[in-house]
Amino acid sequence: MNTTWYLEMTDPAELKPGREPEGDVRFVQAEVPSPELFRFLYETVGRDYQWIDRNPWTDQEWRDRMERPEVEIWVLHDRGTPAGYAELEAQPEGAVEVVYFGLLPGFLGRGLGGHMLTETLRHAWDLAARRADREPTRRVWLHTCSLDGEHALANYESRGLRVYRKTTADEAVAGEVAGESAADAAGDKATRG
Repeated sequence: MNTTWYLEMTDPAELKPGREPEGDVRFVQAEVPSPELFRFLYETVGRDYQWIDRNPWTDQEWRDRMERPEVEIWVLHDRGTPAGYAELEAQPEGAVEVVYFGLLPGFLGRGLGGHMLTETLRHAWDLAARRADREPTRRVWLHTCSLDGEHALANYESRGLRVYRKTTADEAVAGEVAGESAADAAGDKATRG
C-alpha cells in the first residue's frame, strides 16, 4: 500500500544542515528555460520512483512551466556534471513547495542528498530576497511517498522537516470519491505537477 507523508518547516532556524560534500559540487539556479534539460532531469531522476505525470508533456508545456515566475529550478553539479535537481514553487501566504527533488541514479549513496536538500531549503527560505514582489517565506513544505527513494523520508526529517500528515492510497481514493483531491484532503491547495 502506498503511503504519502506531508512534511513542513515553519522557521528557517529549524534547518539542520547536511554535511558538506568534498570536491567541486555546486547548486545553481537554472535560469534559462530548457525543456530538453528539464525533461531529462525529471525522467531520469524519477524513472525508478514512478514519476509519470509529466511524461506526456510537450516542449511547450515544459517551457510554460519553467517560465512561470513562481517556479525555480536548481541543479546540483558534481565537477560540472548534472547530479540532481529541485523544483521550487512560490505559493500564496508565504508558502514554498518543494515540488520535485532528487538525484540522478549514478549519484545516489554519495552523501549528496543531504547537502542538496540543505541548499534547496535555504533557497526556499530566501526566495523573497530574489523576488521583489514576493512576501517572506513562512512555510516550506513537500510530500514524499513510499514509492520514492528508500532514504527520502529520513533525509527530509534529518534536515528538520516534520511530518504533519500521513495518508494511504486508500484514504486518497476515499477523498477523491467524496469529491476532494488528495491535496485538498491534506489541507493544501497546491498539487504536484
